[in-house]
Amino acid sequence: QVQLVESGGGLVQPGGSLRLSCAASGSIFRIGAMGWYRQAPGKQRELVANITSVGSANYADSVKGRFTISRDNAKNTVYLQMNSLEPEDTADYYCNAIVTVMELTTPLEFNYWGQGTQVTVSS
Repeated sequence: QVQLVESGGGLVQPGGSLRLSCAASGSIFRIGAMGWYRQAPGKQRELVANITSVGSANYADSVKGRFTISRDNAKNTVYLQMNSLEPEDTADYYCNAIVTVMELTTPLEFNYWGQGTQVTVSS
């Protein structure tokens, strides 16, 4: 089993910063791409940022220049540094990871999700 545990969410004022983290644990053979998604009330879930296993990142247009995704492969952890937060960033943020697990000697890839962490940007 693989578990993704997110942390770092909370309430912050507009213009403030927040750092999310997501640590993967369990029977992990390899972690590929990791990413952050968010879903605001009444809105569709959207990709915020993702990062490949070798560190290539891309971002949604709405967060470019404000958010930075990074990862620490030794810790099986992905981070999302959020600066200059806006009320529009308010959402539940979910970590995602493509994880290869070994079923006996058979490698299997799964798309795992964290439990979500709430980010609220408000005065």
